[in-house]
Amino acid sequence: MKKILYILSIILFVSQVSAQNVEFEKKNFKSRKDAYKIAKKNLETGDEFYEMNMRGDYKQAIDYYLKANQFNPNNALLNYKIGVCYLKSVSQEKSLEFLLKAEKLNPFIAADIDYMRGRAYQYNLKFDDAIKSYKKYKNRLSPKELPLHRKKIEKRIHECEVGKELVKKPVRVFIDNAGENINSSYPDYSPLITADGSMMIFTSRREGTTGGQRSPQDHQYFEDIYISYNNDGVWSKAENMGSPLNTKDNDATVGLSPDGQKLFTYIGKSNGGDILVSELEGEEWSKPTDKPMKKYINSEYHEAAASFSFDGKTMYFTTDNPENNFGQHDIFMSTWDEEKERWGPATNLGNTINTEYDEKGVFMHPDGRTIYFSSTGHDGMGGFDIFKSTMDDDGNWSKPENIGYPINTPGDDRFFVIDASGKKGFYASDKTGGYGEHDLYIITFLGPEKPMIQSNDNILIASIANPITETFVEKSVAVATMRLTILKGTILDAFTNKPVAAEIEIVDNEKNQVISVSKSNSSTGAYLVSLPSGKNYGIAVKSEGYLFHSENFNIPEASNYQEITKDILLNKMAVGTKIVLKNIFFDYAKATLKPVSFPELDRLVKLLNQFPTLRIEISGHTDNRGSMATNKKLSKARAKAVVDHLISKGIDASRLEYEGYAYLQPIATNKTADGRQQNRRVEFKVLSE
Repeated sequence: MKKILYILSIILFVSQVSAQNVEFEKKNFKSRKDAYKIAKKNLETGDEFYEMNMRGDYKQAIDYYLKANQFNPNNALLNYKIGVCYLKSVSQEKSLEFLLKAEKLNPFIAADIDYMRGRAYQYNLKFDDAIKSYKKYKNRLSPKELPLHRKKIEKRIHECEVGKELVKKPVRVFIDNAGENINSSYPDYSPLITADGSMMIFTSRREGTTGGQRSPQDHQYFEDIYISYNNDGVWSKAENMGSPLNTKDNDATVGLSPDGQKLFTYIGKSNGGDILVSELEGEEWSKPTDKPMKKYINSEYHEAAASFSFDGKTMYFTTDNPENNFGQHDIFMSTWDEEKERWGPATNLGNTINTEYDEKGVFMHPDGRTIYFSSTGHDGMGGFDIFKSTMDDDGNWSKPENIGYPINTPGDDRFFVIDASGKKGFYASDKTGGYGEHDLYIITFLGPEKPMIQSNDNILIASIANPITETFVEKSVAVATMRLTILKGTILDAFTNKPVAAEIEIVDNEKNQVISVSKSNSSTGAYLVSLPSGKNYGIAVKSEGYLFHSENFNIPEASNYQEITKDILLNKMAVGTKIVLKNIFFDYAKATLKPVSFPELDRLVKLLNQFPTLRIEISGHTDNRGSMATNKKLSKARAKAVVDHLISKGIDASRLEYEGYAYLQPIATNKTADGRQQNRRVEFKVLSE
């Protein structure tokens, strides 16, 4: 008897609900025949796109479905399909109202209505409601269905639990739209920046794309690459970078070297998507080529994200090549083969970074230790979340850390890059209030919150009666920055002040090892190099027909981010020209050369061998502390030590002279520590060519 009553109650409930549901049938709209025909046509066209089951077609379907819904807003199936379409779009949060209405009109409208409602709640940050919906869906599955869906459901529930915790403790950031000079009413995404944040290159699918064609998959314009420059915090109007970077097909940004001189691009017309590389030659970019990527990087599978290391010798990229993959897309690394002029065999970064799910959007920070990437497999809120991991001295990666809400959301958060300081991040988002479908946003990291000022009840009550007008300034809280130094400027001819295309060699003086070699721009002379903290760097600037220029930067491990702007003047070979050897070091108050001096001395030997008739004088100099006699003796002994070393390397003694000038030829003031340090030096002077 109870069973019969239960069945009758279900039938009665369904009949009552169905009475609210208005089917798209002619008999229900006898007084609106003409409007019905138009609405029915919109519904059928929407269904055609819906059944294609592709993201771009769901977007097309929405436009027609919404028109049909204006005519008949009380059709359960139509509301369900609109909700599903929004879940497949960049406006997932809009799905909730339609799915809730669909369920209200007919609770049994679809077998997966509980799951879809859970997704909608999740996108709207209603995590507890989402968890209830997922559990309800799970409980309704049959014994055969449950094993097929259990893993997916449990993952969604875990994402909601993670989301609840992240929302409780949001990271302190400002997230600002990059503005109308950057963004358009079309999708703008995949930003790339130079280490100092002075230039941005990004991908856009805006009107006016090269070739003017649209993709048959999603009906959007093909991708093109755009560029903008930062002038005192204001981004210039983005410009299409034109040929040869942009073609009639999809051309997208992938990765940029920290100095902005090399660019990885993506082309989707071959092998499921390949990575190409282009170099800035003066003011022109070279034609992108896949030659350095052949054999070990590009495959018949999808390669779509890459990033250079600070020294340009390591490439990090993603691929869904199933060989040696943990899951879908994995992150790999490859090192540059100098001899073969191509990228070498690729190595999977391992299961600390890669999961059985998707890892994409890799970005290696110029500090050489911190990697950022997007993943659907680590502890995220749903979709792709952005994570970071750091590499220790042994090459091991730390457990990836979610960079937090509100940067990460239950939607897809990708294309994240960050400047060298670690204070400014850039990414694409489909936030409401933007200019288009996806906009570029700038994230300003504020650091930890200041502690609250403690007060008592009497003070609080008094402040209500007599509002406090004084301003109390709390001690500022420092924002953590990267342990990195950016050295930038221009390299010019010392006589003409014209730009010089020069080679910049960075050496680890302790190891006598070349870390990286880069070039200044031939048109502007501009250069930028990244120097991670914890090394004694020797920097040699060389160009054909010029004497080399040396700089020294001894950066302690604990040094935080700093930018140093230094314009370098190169001297041509001429009698009387003096060059300071800034990487020559001696034991305190002695003339004993330290081993860290050898890279600099090797460069001098190379110069003397290159110009076999060159005669030079090596001179020693001191600051003005101590007696003249003592400084004279020390400076001459140090000059002699350099000459002796050169002779030991095969340089004829007749080509070398030495002298000690004590503090008689200062190049800076002796009143400051920095000035005295500059005066303590070794120079060489050209005596004859």
